[in-house]
Amino acid sequence: MEKPRENYYLEARKIWSTVVDQDSTDFNDLRVQVAFHKQLLNIFQPGNYHYFVFNIFKVEVELWSEGIIDVLGYTPDEMSLEFYMSIIHPDDMPYFLKFEKRITEFFLTLPYDKIKNYKVQYDIRLRAKDNRYVRVLHQAIQIDYDTSNFYRTLDVQSDITHIKNEGVPCFSLIGMDGEPSYYNIQSDALIPGGNNPFSEREQEILKMIVEGKSSKEIAGVLFLSLHTVNTHRKNILNKARVKTPVELVTKVINQGWI
Repeated sequence: MEKPRENYYLEARKIWSTVVDQDSTDFNDLRVQVAFHKQLLNIFQPGNYHYFVFNIFKVEVELWSEGIIDVLGYTPDEMSLEFYMSIIHPDDMPYFLKFEKRITEFFLTLPYDKIKNYKVQYDIRLRAKDNRYVRVLHQAIQIDYDTSNFYRTLDVQSDITHIKNEGVPCFSLIGMDGEPSYYNIQSDALIPGGNNPFSEREQEILKMIVEGKSSKEIAGVLFLSLHTVNTHRKNILNKARVKTPVELVTKVINQGWI
């Protein structure tokens, strides 16, 4: 028998309470901070997206972006954390709770100076205002924390229904600035992302391919020749064992490779 929804909410609150025991007092001008941290997140946008700021101590969302209208059909005024949890697909709720628990456990083990180098990524289905389910790619980074507490996260959700319309949710921890990544985590132990077959340079190019950039644009950003970029693209397709960019994007999402 499925648990009552309020039990899921209480269970989530219990998970989040493990990383904070007081409120932050110095996080001023929230929208300015969000604009800054969105640049750090380097948002992956395969479709419509929205973002929100989650206050962990208060267990509430302080800011919903207007983009939620395009993704789910709701206005920011209609949203609350409890309502958000009520629209998670029932089959995905156990995954959501497990992912959030793993996230808190992982960040509690990180040295203070490493926290900024990690983002969280998983996918879940949410019920839109028209009652259809939308699969979103959820990405989050810590934006307000100190040596003892995690106060706020910036969370971005992109509509990937057109890319991944079935399958179980996938969870990854993405390392930046040379930190190791952990892809498509399945077991209770953190396992290094050995299932990602790409080199660091290929990973950079792969992300840009998924973002829809052309070979010429990628070459310009990375200061590479067009021939070098095209060679990397060919190698990426071969390593992913796909033949077309469309197949590549689909597999990338399903495998949690970015």
